Amino acid sequence: MKFYFPDSQDLVSPTYDFINDEYSPYRVRQRDDVYAHQVVTPIPYDGILVSKAVVDGSMNGAGKYSAPQRERFYRLGVKNFFRLPETCSTIGDCGAFNYIDEERPPYEVDEVLDFYGRCGFDAGISIDHIIFGYIPEESDAEPEEAWINRQQISLELAEDFITAAPASGARFEPVGAAQGWGPRSYAHSVQELQKMGYRRIALGGMVPLKSHEILACLRAIDAIRAPGTQLHLLGINRVDSMEQFARHGVTSFDSTSVFRQAFMDDRNNYHTATDSYTAIRVPQVDGNPALKRLILSGSVSQAQAITAERTCLRALREFDHEGTPLEDVLAALETYESLVLGPKKKSYLSYYERTLSDAPWRACPCALCGTHGIEIAIFRGTERNKRRGFHNLTVLEAKMRSLAFN
Repeated sequence: MKFYFPDSQDLVSPTYDFINDEYSPYRVRQRDDVYAHQVVTPIPYDGILVSKAVVDGSMNGAGKYSAPQRERFYRLGVKNFFRLPETCSTIGDCGAFNYIDEERPPYEVDEVLDFYGRCGFDAGISIDHIIFGYIPEESDAEPEEAWINRQQISLELAEDFITAAPASGARFEPVGAAQGWGPRSYAHSVQELQKMGYRRIALGGMVPLKSHEILACLRAIDAIRAPGTQLHLLGINRVDSMEQFARHGVTSFDSTSVFRQAFMDDRNNYHTATDSYTAIRVPQVDGNPALKRLILSGSVSQAQAITAERTCLRALREFDHEGTPLEDVLAALETYESLVLGPKKKSYLSYYERTLSDAPWRACPCALCGTHGIEIAIFRGTERNKRRGFHNLTVLEAKMRSLAFN
């Protein structure tokens, strides 16, 4: 089972100063900052997935890349741009989430072929149009007309894509995109894609589905899937179900969920093999909008907030070196939390107590935890938060490696 990490230009600076919270004055982001595969051993994914919408933008505006980054991407190609080792493979897609509200995808087949070919992808997914709806196999409900249209659009574009690919001279593997709204419709899409000649098919639009619903679709696909057809799950990461998925022809998936949980989830920020922990929130005084508003209104003293912030950081670092008792750390966190959150917001102190009591970073074998210690568990700014996301990727990689199908 291969895991692809979707790119959104997530890098960290190896020279970032955690004590003073500042970058080196000589730092050049694109030259000096590094990706997860450059700071974590073993590499926490088998490859990366890059969306055209992320690089070039779509109907909803500009992509994640600046104009110079985009130019470098096209000039260097995907593997050199990301400084990928030979062991990492690449797959491109169109980023259908970015144009979900449009009647038709905003790209033409020729321009997508050019994107995959010029940038040197190993595989490229045909243009698709997401269907967000699900009808169980046992239901008599009828699909919406828009769902049927989107499936037909996806199939027509897939046929144009695989027909035009050989003439483009590109050497990537064409991957057909299957869309559906239930077991029978997904099976229909896969069957049609196989007739076109696809032997690798990406199943899209399944992110909202529960694992048992995905399995129902996979079982329906089993009835028509050719022995050599491999399935890819777009945007799906269900580690507990991966062994079951593999029995139904799934050989790869992509997801950012464990990475994003590091800084988007309310509680499950730091992962271990068997558990997850809440990162300790110590926001920067000058970087927290709510606190800045309180300071500007005169409700909170800026000097008091800065003192409380520094006290928290000092206590946490001393605790990591067994120099400050847990009770004193929690008291410092409570003082700063009351300033940042106010009396009406929920407290995270009970979660912090568990995180600090267990100190999971001390037992973690990953290089990031070994290097940064408790900093990896502090919810504060992109450098710590993304490193914690990279750590979560290492935990996912270890879980995948431990499963029987590997």
